[in-house]
Amino acid sequence: MWAITRVGFNQKIFNLPKTLSRPLMATSNLIRVSSPSYTTSSPNHAPFKRVGTHNGSFHCDEALGCFMIRLTDKFSNSEIIRTRDPKVLEGLDAVLDVGGVYDPNHDRYDHHQKGFEEVFGHGFNTKLSSAGLVYKHFGKEIIAKELQLGEDHPDVHRLFLAIYKSFMEAIDAIDNGINQFDTDKPPKYVNNTHLSSRVGRLNLDWTDPDQSPEKENEAFQRAMALAGSEFLESVQFHARSWLPARSIVMECIAERFDIDPSGEIMVLKRFCPWKLHLFELEAELKVEPLIKYVLYEDERGKQWRVQAVAASPDSFESRKPLPAQWRGLRDDELSKETRISGCVFVHMSGFIGGNQTYEGALVMARTALKM
Repeated sequence: MWAITRVGFNQKIFNLPKTLSRPLMATSNLIRVSSPSYTTSSPNHAPFKRVGTHNGSFHCDEALGCFMIRLTDKFSNSEIIRTRDPKVLEGLDAVLDVGGVYDPNHDRYDHHQKGFEEVFGHGFNTKLSSAGLVYKHFGKEIIAKELQLGEDHPDVHRLFLAIYKSFMEAIDAIDNGINQFDTDKPPKYVNNTHLSSRVGRLNLDWTDPDQSPEKENEAFQRAMALAGSEFLESVQFHARSWLPARSIVMECIAERFDIDPSGEIMVLKRFCPWKLHLFELEAELKVEPLIKYVLYEDERGKQWRVQAVAASPDSFESRKPLPAQWRGLRDDELSKETRISGCVFVHMSGFIGGNQTYEGALVMARTALKM
């Protein structure tokens, strides 16, 4: 037998319920991976639920799907049966990535059959893999347990969408052979370090003399552990870091007119990852005019930064870069040019500058807006 241990939350989490500081789900529950010929059960205990997936070479989607479904109340601690035998699969409680049927009412989650076009929805159009199907139907339950909130809580829904976007969708796309970019040009470099690739390398090597089902199942256990641990790390990150940062940025957007009548300058009360949240919240809240500069304190140097907001999340161009005549200047030379005391620097591209005080950084942003 073999167990997965999951790292728990051990820090107080900003702006979230105190219950989130509990350990990350139950630990030490055994994952039983079997082939039909040697499945066992104990007459002294209620039988485990049994979840089927195919044997042979495995991929990230069924490894992750099997891990996730065992986090649910319905399939907690279920046994994983690896087979392609239709008669065996028919008698199992759930089947993932094999069987040619998608029927959530009977817990069948395959995506290989002709005519399958299921997507996550909510604006996402990537065809789902078996992992995506499990997440679509059970993801909210898993996240709600982590946050110790009801499944209908707005924060559960926010994390449900965010984790699909940042973690799950790539697994769906890779398993379904969907290119990341709309181009026929060959990639400039090879990336074999992503999760799907690393899970694939856990398959038995063709040179291994032991190709037995037992050895194959041991490898699948390791694949479940790898995929599952990274999924839980993503849930943990979004609960502990992403969600509090979003709350901070939302509050700062709401207060932007208190900073400057233009509404185009935002001040972070506390530094946090803000860029992606800003773009998403501007669209969600229909912010007009768009924010041009974000001010925040650099706690290491105890100075203030004024950063120009990028034109888009992946762009190196700014909506309104700091003035050209300021760029590349530092300290007294910059203060003389701007006629603002306490200036520290402005980057050559104009995307960021600094001042010794908040008041000085605010004057830099206000002056730049008018130039």
